[in-house]
Amino acid sequence: MSPRTRATPLRHQRGVALMTAILLVALATILAATIGYENAMSARRGTATFAFDQSVQVAMAAEAIGAYALQQSRKLSPSTTALGQPWATPYGPVDLIPGVTLEAWLEDSQGRFNLNNLVNGDGSTNPDAVQVFENLLTALGLETKWAPMMADWIDADTVPNNPDGAEDSVYLSQMPPYRAANMFITSASEILALPGFGRDRYLTLAPYITALPQGTAINLCTAQMPVLNALGPPGSANITDPQSLAKSRQDGCFPTLQYLNTWFSDATTKSKADSMVTTQSNFFTLTSIVTIGSTQFALYSLLHQEGDLRVRPIQRSFTAD
Repeated sequence: MSPRTRATPLRHQRGVALMTAILLVALATILAATIGYENAMSARRGTATFAFDQSVQVAMAAEAIGAYALQQSRKLSPSTTALGQPWATPYGPVDLIPGVTLEAWLEDSQGRFNLNNLVNGDGSTNPDAVQVFENLLTALGLETKWAPMMADWIDADTVPNNPDGAEDSVYLSQMPPYRAANMFITSASEILALPGFGRDRYLTLAPYITALPQGTAINLCTAQMPVLNALGPPGSANITDPQSLAKSRQDGCFPTLQYLNTWFSDATTKSKADSMVTTQSNFFTLTSIVTIGSTQFALYSLLHQEGDLRVRPIQRSFTAD
């Protein structure tokens, strides 16, 4: 056997060893890259978790600032909640520490129509509130049928109380099927559960509706123009200039209860309207925007001010209604 023939197997073995070495290096590279990626992701998750926790704590501090402003406003004006008071002044944006910015503002939730008022405390439909909601829908260019449908969504029974009403028989035919809530709601966005209501209608209506405890009245001093006009007889528009409305509110509450009474031609309508309104608010929505580095967080807090000036958050959400 020649030397050339004897060397061939050795060359083959050297090729196998080289391939084995290349594979080992590749596997080691993949393993090292995987470990590095997992470590980087763990660090990112840790940073994000810390930033999120930090933003919640900053937003809770904003709640304390808002509570203080509400307390001072109540001391200055025990019977009236108006837009010219300290609570209505936005806070910030202010740099709390390098890289952390807070901006917050309060909104009077009772300046909106409370959807839970569509139903009485015993679970039955409130026709007077349904009429006010129909007026509001009309003023915004929306169909009035949504008022009785929303009342049926909340009321305690399972029988439609109006030709335009809807109960389980309607919702079970949807895809996927579901049932009516038949209980008071905690978010105004539940109106999106009405078949065919849609996002566009909600965006139009959202600035004027809320979900508060049943029986919570509308504050005349802070309600927006469409809500105020909805309190009057169907088709009426007693306030037509938002700039004049804002100017009238610079010095206090407008319209007053006495001014409201001039809108009505009969005592029955006047009495119904009087039962739905107030000049003092106990529910406020605090929007807190916390910016940490290039990341922005938002917390929406529903604050309740009690009779003894105490203010406490009763609901928190990371999304607006």
